[in-house]
Amino acid sequence: MQNNTSNTCSISNTTDPTANRQSVVYCVMLFTTGFVGNTIALWILYRHKTNTRYNHVSVFYVLVTGLVWTDLLGKILLSPMVMASYALSKCLTDLSDHLCQTFASLMAFFGLCSMLILLTMALECLLSIGHPYFYQQHITKKRALLFLLGIYAICLVFCLMPAFKIGRYRQYHPGTWCFISMSETKPEDKAFSVLYATLILVMILAIVVCNITVKINLLKMYKLSRRQNSWSASFDVTTGEGTCQPPKSRHPEELDHLILLGLMTLIFLICSVPITVRAYIGAFSPGEPRAEEEEKDLNALRFLSVNSIVDPWVFIIFRTSLCRTLVHKLVEKLCHSQRRRSSLHQQEPVSQQKATET
Repeated sequence: MQNNTSNTCSISNTTDPTANRQSVVYCVMLFTTGFVGNTIALWILYRHKTNTRYNHVSVFYVLVTGLVWTDLLGKILLSPMVMASYALSKCLTDLSDHLCQTFASLMAFFGLCSMLILLTMALECLLSIGHPYFYQQHITKKRALLFLLGIYAICLVFCLMPAFKIGRYRQYHPGTWCFISMSETKPEDKAFSVLYATLILVMILAIVVCNITVKINLLKMYKLSRRQNSWSASFDVTTGEGTCQPPKSRHPEELDHLILLGLMTLIFLICSVPITVRAYIGAFSPGEPRAEEEEKDLNALRFLSVNSIVDPWVFIIFRTSLCRTLVHKLVEKLCHSQRRRSSLHQQEPVSQQKATET
């Protein structure tokens, strides 16, 4: 693998030791936040597994566990390199060129793995709600585990491509980061960075489409169930009024999965869009990056790394009974609001018919 260190190593030239100490403290805080969050999330998932018979553990649970383990391993392997670079006031390439290449490979690997697992979670949610028969027949926990292994294998092959002269990793300002070079002129190197950005873009669009489709399917199921009096609607014989019951009575798990997936998708969008934009800009305006462009690349990489810190805390907060109660109450209010609008639409033709008869 080739390396490019020009104009990217500023940490070793820093004369203010206080600035480096502050940077080390900042890195330690981020690492601690991510490590503690993922550890607590794993503990919650373990408690869920021990309190539930294995046959009743969902495929979604398996995928979430895989995502949390991926984020945790990424933090454990990557953060110490950054902290060592700041603590020693040396760039990664000064410590070892192989260290820079390893850091870049691991960062690209764990970033892609997390995105693909999130996409798999979106597809699982789509199949479980939109195609329940196919889901029951073909989607199992063992196949979910095999799918996770397949994701890791695909991402590993992709991230090793620079070792075969397809694409390139390089060091980024201030010398504590290494990642895919996003400003290349060689066709094979440019193709690698564009492929990475395109993969992220495709995953973003696919996840959004899956979430929208799931919401449409849930709306159709709700309307159908109101007519069949089987899920979210009940009919009071004495009064003749329909009363809206939220989906929590029979499908609380699917609702929780959908909401959690929506929150994680929002975080994924916020954290992934900047690196996608920077990769396309770098690929189609190649050349030696200016200082301002380097700073923008650094901010995009920071956004990407924040995803693995925020995800577990979203899961932890959402798993609290208070948060889930508030969410279900909100769904209940939306459900009742939908019922009132439907009742008004049904009453309008009757009123018009009576008016014409009189």
